[in-house]
Amino acid sequence: MTQMTQEEIVTNTKTVLQGLEALRHEHMSIMSGLTEGKKDPDKIDIIQKNIENIELGLGEAQVIVVLASHLQNIEAEKQKLRTQVRRLCQENAWLRDELANTQQKLQTSEQMVAQLEEEKKHLDFMQSVRKYDDNQDESNENEKSRSDPVVELFPEDEQEERNNLSPTPPSQFANQANAGYEIPARLRTLHNLVIQYASQGRYEVAVPLCKQALEDLEKTSGHDHPDVATMLNILALVYRDQNKYKEAANLLNDALTIREKTLGENHPAVAATLNNLAVLYGKRGKYKDAEPLCKRALEIREKVLGKDHPDVAKQLNNLALLCQNQGKYEEVELYYQRALEIYENKLGPDDPNVAKTKNNLASCYLKQGKYKEAEILYKQVLTRAHEREFGTIDNDNKPIWQVAEEREENKHRNRENTPYGEYGGWHKAAKVDSPTVTTTLKNLGALYRRQGKYEAAETLEDCAMRSKREVINPNNNSNPTTETTPNKKISDILNFFRR
Repeated sequence: MTQMTQEEIVTNTKTVLQGLEALRHEHMSIMSGLTEGKKDPDKIDIIQKNIENIELGLGEAQVIVVLASHLQNIEAEKQKLRTQVRRLCQENAWLRDELANTQQKLQTSEQMVAQLEEEKKHLDFMQSVRKYDDNQDESNENEKSRSDPVVELFPEDEQEERNNLSPTPPSQFANQANAGYEIPARLRTLHNLVIQYASQGRYEVAVPLCKQALEDLEKTSGHDHPDVATMLNILALVYRDQNKYKEAANLLNDALTIREKTLGENHPAVAATLNNLAVLYGKRGKYKDAEPLCKRALEIREKVLGKDHPDVAKQLNNLALLCQNQGKYEEVELYYQRALEIYENKLGPDDPNVAKTKNNLASCYLKQGKYKEAEILYKQVLTRAHEREFGTIDNDNKPIWQVAEEREENKHRNRENTPYGEYGGWHKAAKVDSPTVTTTLKNLGALYRRQGKYEAAETLEDCAMRSKREVINPNNNSNPTTETTPNKKISDILNFFRR
């Protein structure tokens, strides 16, 4: 037999159905006649069996017809769904284009906001140092009593840190909360979501997520479990950024107890929690309470990681800042010098932490009136940055601090009429886009003002502002061209979300 189509099968089935229906009526008539005459019981049995077979055939034929109708409906629905899928694919492609355009606009807006914030900080800084110009004849004693405009560099991540401690920003919560303890697979997705929302400042989403995770973990694993301590740490850091210090301290103390019990008192995760708690106390001005916690974290890291590990240097920086707020300058100097030695030996002289630690140590010197020692450190930072960026220093390629001092020596010359090119590395130094270099320029400028070197100070302050938002055109010095510089921190956050 040749292959039949579905339509032919249905047509033939309906024809058979009609034939069977007629045959059934005929057999029923014969059966009726035999029954009335009560003739030949054998024939009656045969007719009865035939009728049953006919009814069975009718039932099967009807099933085939119904099944064919159902298949037709399914095919029609399938075609309809295919049409919908094509339409949804088109809409999805359109939405992807819209999302890409929106993300581009958002990135542009973020960069503009970052630029404006940088310019505002520069203006605020210039306003803060004007008082030195208005009081040039005051004594050195009065100079020391003024508020210190020096910017503490370490850490760079929280620029408005009230007490100059070094808590990590939301985008690095994982490093603080879970140092030495790997996030388990069951928590990884939720953990990353909390980090992402916290780094966006969306605490109304991050907090409920943490609380739900804690509730689920305590139901499945019990309260005394390292995973519970992990989420307690993260929630505490979210609360800390919201200035809810009491709630954050309670959570960190709870996490510390769990980790000491489950991981041991000398585990790196315990050190991380101790450091977070010390930072929290420092933000509240409780330096005496914070110091022993920070020292214990230092001891653990020295024991587990070794005394020359970069994490030990980081802990030394935090401890030095705590001691500096208590006026323990001798200890501060020792901590900073040791941290500096670790960074230089392990990470090299060009590592950013070296310059940051030198700035911190210089700040300590300034608070003690050791201007010469502070000046040496600031010049080392600027000289190293200049050499790394522009090569060997010579008469035509001078670091900016040397340019500033030459301007101070020759201040009888009119600065407005002095071409930038005559000062060697001036236009180059303005191109060094580094937060550390910019801060060092500001700090050394403030130090020059204390020493009465106002022309040198102004040179460094101008260069600090140019390093963020303006690049000097060497071919046309009278017409500087403005160039937009993306804010590095915003860019880092966006890259984090794209991963």
